Amino acid sequence: MKDLKKEDINQDVFDLYDDYAHNKLNRKQFIEKLGIYAVGGLTVSSLLSFMSPNYVDALLVKPDDPTLDSDYITYDSPKGGGTIKGLLSKPKGAKKLPGVIVVHENRGLNPYIEDVGRRTAKEGFISLAPDALSPLGGYPGNDDDGRAMQKKRDRNEMLEDFIAAYHHLKNHENCTGKVGVVGFCFGGYISNMMAVRLPDLGAAVPYYGRQPEAEDAKKIKAPLLLQYGELDKRVNAGWPAFEEVLKANNIEHTAYIYPEVNHGFHNNTTPRYDKEAANLSWERTIAFFKKHLK
Repeated sequence: MKDLKKEDINQDVFDLYDDYAHNKLNRKQFIEKLGIYAVGGLTVSSLLSFMSPNYVDALLVKPDDPTLDSDYITYDSPKGGGTIKGLLSKPKGAKKLPGVIVVHENRGLNPYIEDVGRRTAKEGFISLAPDALSPLGGYPGNDDDGRAMQKKRDRNEMLEDFIAAYHHLKNHENCTGKVGVVGFCFGGYISNMMAVRLPDLGAAVPYYGRQPEAEDAKKIKAPLLLQYGELDKRVNAGWPAFEEVLKANNIEHTAYIYPEVNHGFHNNTTPRYDKEAANLSWERTIAFFKKHLK
């Protein structure tokens, strides 16, 4: 059978995967429902393999990149999970740089998010990508177990972990004290909530993140760059009300809805990835951080 391409797959399969990735279906239910689309030479196993992340071949910046200092650290999160592990990355030899917190999806600090941390450092920032699964032993090596572990943690305590990361990075000897945040999915929600909670946050870039309630949203002081995928009806449903609050309170914001792409379009390890939208959104992200943090 020829190699599968994204164009070969019914959009319903992507929607099913979204339900699975957000704990609305367990693995058994997901596989059962995939069976409906295993026709014309497609098998359930080939669909499952195609939809699953491929971390090995997707890294854009290698962990041992010679131009970076990138290593794991721990920091204190007394209101959250206690001691949190994260990947701290910066250009080799750099002394004072603006900082960026990189917030993972709903499955812990997996190789994709570590890679985003290094990508950010390559652009001239000091980045910190925390692992909210630290109190449970850290990212377990696969996303299924990572999602199950993250469900065991309290969402508000995890928010405190990323707020603590902000303060840790802000006070780091190699940081200028100007710090922004970028996050994906769950991390997009956390990015929005960090903007609510931190009046001195330099900038926030939530990718397809759930929006804060109106009473919270009006507290935002940081400039926002909001990135959405047109086919992501679940998250996009909350955008009109959020936009209304941002406009009513004169909160600086720019929103992009990328046409014909799914939730997770920036994640280059699964077929939801859209290269054109991912590259354009990332160029906009880096330009936004350079404008507001440098």
